[in-house]
This record gives sequence, C-alpha cells and structure tokens, in this order.
Amino acid sequence: MTTLAVTTPAAVQQPSRVTLVFRYLRRNKSLGIGLAILLFLTLFSTVGQAVANVDKLAYPLAVKPKQPPNPLCIFDDTKKIGKGCFILGSDFYGRDLFAVMAKGLGQTARIGLLAGAIGTFVGTILGFISAYFGGVIDTIIRGVTEVLLPIPVFLIQVLIAGAIDKKSVTVDTMALIVVMLAWMGPTRVIRAQVLSMRERMFVNVAKLSGMSNLEIIFKEILPNLLPFLGSAFVGQVFGAIFASFGLAVFGLGPLREPLIGNTIYFAQYQASFFNGWWWWPLWPSLALVLIFGALTLIMVGLDEIANPRVRRSE
Repeated sequence: MTTLAVTTPAAVQQPSRVTLVFRYLRRNKSLGIGLAILLFLTLFSTVGQAVANVDKLAYPLAVKPKQPPNPLCIFDDTKKIGKGCFILGSDFYGRDLFAVMAKGLGQTARIGLLAGAIGTFVGTILGFISAYFGGVIDTIIRGVTEVLLPIPVFLIQVLIAGAIDKKSVTVDTMALIVVMLAWMGPTRVIRAQVLSMRERMFVNVAKLSGMSNLEIIFKEILPNLLPFLGSAFVGQVFGAIFASFGLAVFGLGPLREPLIGNTIYFAQYQASFFNGWWWWPLWPSLALVLIFGALTLIMVGLDEIANPRVRRSE
C-alpha cells in the first residue's frame, strides 16, 4: 500500500502594523507628503535648538548683523554657529537667523497646537451636548454659534491684541487670543455629524441594550468621529497659526520673541529687500509655505480617511 503525503499550506504571515501604515501612506499620498514635511520641520526645530544656543542667538545684539547665509561654514572647524558661522545669515538686529528659525518654528507650533487643542476640545463638547441632548441647550448653543460665525474673527482678534499691553503679551497669551472664537467651527461641524449618527441603527441598539448616554457617546459615537475630530484639529491648528502670523505682521504679537510672523514684520519694517538683505524674509516665508502646505495636505488626507467614497484601496 502506498501512503499519500498530505502537505499543509504554510501559515500566511500577516504584515506588521508599521508595514500596513506605510502601505496606506503610499496610497494616501497627500497624508504621507504632509506628514513628511511636518516631520522635517520638527526635526529642523529640534536639532536647531539642540546645536545652537537659541536662548541667546535668537535675540538682538547676539552676533554680527547683516551677514549673508553661508551653509558651507559648518564644515569649517574654526567657526561655530553664531561665531563666524551663519548658516542662514543674520538680520539687522544682530540675530542669527538659524537660531531664530529653530526657536520660531517651535513657538509658532506651540501657538497652533495650544489654540487648536483648546478650540477642538471646546467645540467637540459643545457639539456633542447640542446635538445629542437637544432641547433648550441645543437652541442656545446653535443660536450663539450662528450669531458669532458671521463676525470677522480676525478683526476681533486685532482689537483684543491691540488693547493688551505689549509688555504683557507672551506666546501663550497670543494663543489664548487666537482661540477665543476658534470653537465655533468645530461646534458646528461636530454637531452636524452627531445629529447624523444619533439616528443610526447601532445607536438605537445601544439604547435598547441599556447603555447610558455617556457610554453611547464615548463607546459608540466618539470612535466613529475620530477622523472628523482629527481633521477639525488640524484645521484649527492651521487657522491659529494663520491668525498668529497675521497679528505678528501687524506688530501685535510678542515682538521680542522670534516668531515667524515677527521675523517677517521686522524684515518688512527695515525694508530688507530694498537694502539687499534678501535672506532675512526668505526663510520665514519659506517656513510658512511649508507649514501651510503640510497642514493642507494632512487635512486632505484625513478627509480621505473620513470619507469612504474617496478612499483608495490596495
């Protein structure tokens, strides 16, 4: 008698989570490129603050003024950053622009993240309360939101920033000024999404199973809204950085701090292009283009995650 050898198929090895993430970023190019630009800016700011004495070099009278950029000086052992080596040059006030950009990116990100987090958090809470519980609370929140939305927010921010003593304006103060009316957009968007999900079958099943309102919100509705919340947060960061840049360009920010907007404000004030100091406004302008471009691409990528109709498959 002959015996037949039965071969069992080899176990299929599942790709790791990191591999799956990279595969998705390869499909969702907008999100991948946006995150790559954001990672580059983060590394630039982190490494720059580590290798340069930004607490000194990013402020006036620290180095020789009006020096053109010389990136190759990093290969000269006789020079150090701020001491003969000006990678991005120096400005009229004697600040090393490499240190200015490294610290300015961090401060600008601080304003955006702080204002974006507060605005999204407040907007999410108000949106959930308004849509899920309804009634008089919904009428009040919706009414206040509809009244405030048409108001030009930037004009209000200019008035508030102009009324504050310039010596007391800090980076955190500027973030709070920006976020004062930043909750209205997320409130409206989250309210609309919760109104839609509140009537779906899985929410009705959860109610019939005896789940409390808080359990339904945190276990059923909130997880399904995470892509929308992520997109709302990125949008709030975008708006906060744009508003802080606008206020700084008008001279209403903490002028002593090396914010990206402040750098452009002083470059414009000293007519840098007409005086031949082209590198002074170039670097902050390039940084703003990269910041806004990265945030825009990330928002487009997150919209693809939240919207199944435009989601790409393998």
